[in-house]
Amino acid sequence: MNNSSEAREAVAGRRKFCVVGQPISHSKSPQIHQAFGEQLGIPLSYERLEVAAGNLREAIKTFRARNGRGLNVTIPLKEEAFALADEKTARAGAAGAANTLWFTDDGRTVADNTDGAGLVRDLEVNHGFLLSSKRVLVLGAGGAARGVIPALLERNPLGLWVSNRTMSRAKELQDFFAAQSALQVCPWGQLPEIFPDLIVNATSLSLSGGVPGLCLPTDCDALTCYDMAYADVDTAFVSWAKSAGVVRAFDGLGMLVEQAAEAFYQWHGRRPETQTIIAALRSERHGGALQ
Repeated sequence: MNNSSEAREAVAGRRKFCVVGQPISHSKSPQIHQAFGEQLGIPLSYERLEVAAGNLREAIKTFRARNGRGLNVTIPLKEEAFALADEKTARAGAAGAANTLWFTDDGRTVADNTDGAGLVRDLEVNHGFLLSSKRVLVLGAGGAARGVIPALLERNPLGLWVSNRTMSRAKELQDFFAAQSALQVCPWGQLPEIFPDLIVNATSLSLSGGVPGLCLPTDCDALTCYDMAYADVDTAFVSWAKSAGVVRAFDGLGMLVEQAAEAFYQWHGRRPETQTIIAALRSERHGGALQ
């Protein structure tokens, strides 16, 4: 952004925010936060910044120098964001990963993780899937999985398994949460001995068109599959689930909006309504337009 446009934003009283990650061009976060701002009468600017792993510290420094107020953080930077923060909320601490950053008046960087709250709200409120006493399999052991596992555990599932392509990473995650729960590890490409009620894809497979390689039984009507990724069409994971006969297969668009609302609340102290934003984004994917 050039100096003249920055000056116009300052005059207009707009607060600056951004989303960082790689890849980032697909992110709908700018649309969502602009819509939240319009809904609540809060002027803001929000942009996408492509940032590779290992470069987040410099990106934060540059954004702060431009009077940036806060950042959303996505793949592959969530654990890096947590490590760089001066102060962590309880949610970020429980996850060991962060997806939301902001800056205090005395110069500290605060990290939060709103992913878990967003996932739980989308599952339970928007899709009517209550997590209590359910068996949950989480695919992936990176920052995305770390971010949602504490919130899933808070809902008292009957069992929680994690599966990752690299077994050592899955075991690291098991050790990290050992004090909170008896998190179980399942080998990659296999299902737990007790069939799950919910499979959550917290890997980046869908971004490259990959699928987990699980062999689902022919009768899996009761199974729910949830991809934390989203796209303008069904993600690879959602398509895989549907082709296996899963009726309730959802992408992460609702989670994206719900976690964004939680981040918006942290930044602005006001909580936006989400249902109309989710509906508008889904309509946009079928030829409508986000108003």
